[in-house]
Amino acid sequence: MTLDSNNLSKPSAETNNDIDLLALIFSILRGWKTILFLALLGLLIGVLYSRYETTIFKSDALIQIESSSGGISALGSNISDLVASESSLAQTEAELIKSRMVLKPVVDMLNLSIRLNDPTVDAIDKIRTNRIYTQENMPESVSLVTSDGNAQISQFDVSEDYLDKSFTLVGSSEGFTLTNGLDTFKGRLNTPNRFNGTDGFIEIAVDNLPVNERPISITKQSLQNTTDAIKDALTVSELGDKTGIIQLSMIGSNQEQVSRILRQIILSYIDQNNSRGSEEMTRTIAFMETQIPELKQTLEASEKAFNAFRTENGTIDIGQESSILLAENARIDSQLSELRLKKADLTTYYTEEHPLVIQINDQIAELQSRIQVIDNRIEGLPEVQREFLQLSEDVNINREIYLNLLKNYQQLQIAQAGQVGFARIIDLPINTYRAIAPKKSLIILIATLTGLLFGIMLVLLKNLLRNLVKDPERLESKTGVPVIATIPRSPLLTRIGKNSKSANRLLAYSDSSSLSYEAIKSLRTSLMFGMPSVSKTGNRAKIILITGESPGVGKSFVSSNLSEVFAQLNKKVLIIDADMRLGELHKVFNMTQDNGLADYFQDEAQSLVNIIHPTSMDNVDFMPRGKEPNNPASLLSSDKFDTLINELNVHYDYIFIDSPPVLAASDATILSQYADKVLMVTRYDKSIEGQLVYAIKLLNKSSVQVDGIVLNDVKQGLASKYSYHYSYAYGNNQ
Repeated sequence: MTLDSNNLSKPSAETNNDIDLLALIFSILRGWKTILFLALLGLLIGVLYSRYETTIFKSDALIQIESSSGGISALGSNISDLVASESSLAQTEAELIKSRMVLKPVVDMLNLSIRLNDPTVDAIDKIRTNRIYTQENMPESVSLVTSDGNAQISQFDVSEDYLDKSFTLVGSSEGFTLTNGLDTFKGRLNTPNRFNGTDGFIEIAVDNLPVNERPISITKQSLQNTTDAIKDALTVSELGDKTGIIQLSMIGSNQEQVSRILRQIILSYIDQNNSRGSEEMTRTIAFMETQIPELKQTLEASEKAFNAFRTENGTIDIGQESSILLAENARIDSQLSELRLKKADLTTYYTEEHPLVIQINDQIAELQSRIQVIDNRIEGLPEVQREFLQLSEDVNINREIYLNLLKNYQQLQIAQAGQVGFARIIDLPINTYRAIAPKKSLIILIATLTGLLFGIMLVLLKNLLRNLVKDPERLESKTGVPVIATIPRSPLLTRIGKNSKSANRLLAYSDSSSLSYEAIKSLRTSLMFGMPSVSKTGNRAKIILITGESPGVGKSFVSSNLSEVFAQLNKKVLIIDADMRLGELHKVFNMTQDNGLADYFQDEAQSLVNIIHPTSMDNVDFMPRGKEPNNPASLLSSDKFDTLINELNVHYDYIFIDSPPVLAASDATILSQYADKVLMVTRYDKSIEGQLVYAIKLLNKSSVQVDGIVLNDVKQGLASKYSYHYSYAYGNNQ
């Protein structure tokens, strides 16, 4: 039965798409070492970055925005009319918290404009220690911890031109040295120092510095840059929708520092809020304090004049009409005094054209008109009675005005004592010491996945660019040469070959039940039925040339095992190692390379008996490569080699010639003129497709027809597309 190797190597059309998808997956699995390396590299980078990145902490606080206190209105309608009502939205207050009005007192109190830094700390130090020392800002000083001691600065003020410019502080036996690259100043510790530099003055008080002359960078930031840095770390927003509760959050590399700054921001805001809430009341009280002494003097003067009149004229009985007019006049005067007081308060905020001021002016004008009418009627009374009424009226009016103002003044003082702002602290910041960044586990996971992804991409790109030999159908379409055999890898022989002390073994002795051995037998069958009836030399022996496109494809493996299976047919077989440069076929047969083909050319006394050696296998002889000559190609082209082939043809049925790779030397082209069959061995997932195609083209240009391609070392298992194909084909042959 004739086996069609082309048919055996073709999978069904229905499975092409599935196999292509599996081939993509398997190509990724075959590059598992590259993928694992890049994944581990990504893991390492993730770990290093997570240690390098500065640890960030967070502090939170809550403030409630309320309506104005109801204590003022509870004191009476008159007082509530004098003090305007207050209302504020939470979003508006959130913006006020981030204003310089609130932040500047915090900056001044905690010396936040002074920045200290250790310039000797580099990335390696951060990774090694997994932390960095940050400065501590206190009302009395700013300090920074270093491995050589603490730096502590209690004062650092500079002129405007020195703002935001870095200086370097270095301790010395006599004190310290301050320099900015242009100016250098020397000062003493624990003493205020003032220097005059190129760009202005510098005032500094240094309490302590690290030893070993460790430098410290110091900068005086401008108010704008300092508040901008605070605002970048500060988040202020309303918690929920129209809840009136403001949440303040601040982040930084030092938990205690962050909580301290946030606490001072809250206290500064509350202080500003309280001051703003009592501002109008304070203005009103101040105005009353200026009016009370004047009104008291006016009342005393009117009482003195009235008493003097009564003493001079005695007691006067006023008629009923006079009493009514007097009472009405007193009431109108009281109303006028209240209106004038309201007008005086309003004019502190509004102009005379304001509608409220105009309304009060109209009321005053109306009351003054009524007074004029009463005065006209009083003029008709007797002169003594009129004078009595006038003095009595003055006393009553002045007393009423004075007592009313004094009562309001006392009520406002009581209200001011109980006045509170409309912002209430719910939660002050506390130290949680829980880091919010970096998310180390997440960073490590992302870095590892990124390395894994890059590894997969690199493997796919490598496969795309190199186009390794994998698919027999693709090889046939590219080269025009049929793939007559696919030889799976023998796991057992592979393990034996890894031991440098173990000799390479033939499949017949080491793995005779493997698919690899069966594939060699299938190749034998294909060659036998495809062999010409008459050899090219016209003699007995059929010569088979086995070569490859590059070293390491396994041509010696194929040659040795193919000679063994042909010998099983009771045929006399000779295998020649024609690679006189680097041939290692002698290792397969546990022999030395001496007394071989090269020696036959170089020593005229050499005969066939000396260069042909029997092997441990029946019917198989071996000719090693011999000592390396200087010109192997010239020797193979000589008449002596032609004579050698003719002599060998008489004694053997099959002669296998293991030649050097096509792309490495021209020996294969020379030897092919004697061959009845030329086989090109290529290695699965290692040989490059372009090199194989080029090698076949080189032979074709020399009029050498390659009869078949042997795909060697096909890996069996999930990571090989063609292993499935071969197992399927082999199974159908049973």
